Order: sequence, then C-alpha cells, then structure tokens
Amino acid sequence: DLKVSNLLMTDKGCVKTADFGLARAYGVPVKPMTPKVVTLWYRAPELLLGTTTQTTSIDMWAVGCILAELLAHKPLLPGTSEIHQIDLIVQLLGTPSENIWPGFSKLPLVGQYSLRKQPYNNLKHKFPWLSEAGLRLLHFLFMYDPKKRATAGDCLESSYFKEKPLPCEPELMPTFPHHRNKRAAPATSEGQSKRCKP
Repeated sequence: DLKVSNLLMTDKGCVKTADFGLARAYGVPVKPMTPKVVTLWYRAPELLLGTTTQTTSIDMWAVGCILAELLAHKPLLPGTSEIHQIDLIVQLLGTPSENIWPGFSKLPLVGQYSLRKQPYNNLKHKFPWLSEAGLRLLHFLFMYDPKKRATAGDCLESSYFKEKPLPCEPELMPTFPHHRNKRAAPATSEGQSKRCKP
C-alpha cells in the first residue's frame, strides 16, 4: 500500500515503508489475486481494470504517483471512485490501446467502461518545470503496459538522480526538535559543577 502517508523518514535521512495491511506474498508462478489492493489514488490501471495477476510493477506505478506528488506538492490522481480514477489516468496519459498495452482489451473490466478519447500524454504539461530526465523517469513509471514499466533498478540508474540539486548528505537532514535539542543541548549545571571541582 505505497503512498506518501505510509513513508516515514528518520532524522538520518532513511526512508521506511509502513503499513503492510494490503501486502501480498509474491512468487513464481504468479497466482491469481484480488485487484482490491493499493489505496485508490495510487492504484495501477491494470488493477482498476480487474487483472487477477499482479507483479511488482503495481508498486512501481505507486512509486510514480508518489514521485509526482512530491514534485507537485499535491496528489496527482485524486479519484473519488474507480471510474473517476481511470478517467483521471486517461486525461493525464491518453487512452490505452492494444498498440501500447498488449492484452489491454482482454482485461476483465474493459468492456464495463467507456473510456474518453484522449490521444495525448499530458505529463509535460503537468510538470513544465521538470527536466527531460525527470519527465523520462515519470514516463517509464507510468507505462500502461506493466511489462514495460520501470523497475526499481531502472529508477536507481536514472540520470534524474544525478542532476543538480543533488540530495543532501544524511547528517544535513532536518531533524525533529527533540533530536535537534538533544544534539545542541549545553552541558548541565551538575556536569559543569563536577568539571569545576579541583
């Protein structure tokens, strides 16, 4: 259930993933599973269209939503229902088809939706300030075809993370007040009096 509110950061800059309530065991061969996983705003289109097979690519779609939310300072696809969620995805990325997503027409719920005709990918319009490398990373995370979607390894190799501004060093990360106060706390009067004694 990857989403911004389930990511916790320590004062050392270490990100921790929390809340595994919707987690599923994943292995080979892939077993049929319910598509009712992942919070709606971060749910991959194949889940919304009723796929019964899931891979780690659904997590990578959620990673794309999280990255976009951090860039925009607000949720990217705040759908109010599954139908609305699909419509928001189509508005942003264009209408899916067999050409760009082999097997799309065979997904269980495709016949239940009338998708709007939208031929354009609007990521560049949504993030006009983002570099080409950043847009390329988002494009790969938001591929309709789960087999073509970026993996975690692909993301780590992205040139976007080598651009300026570079991440700050862990010791320069902002800290929580009680940690900051602990680090900067002056010596206690008791400690000072012990040092002053001959």
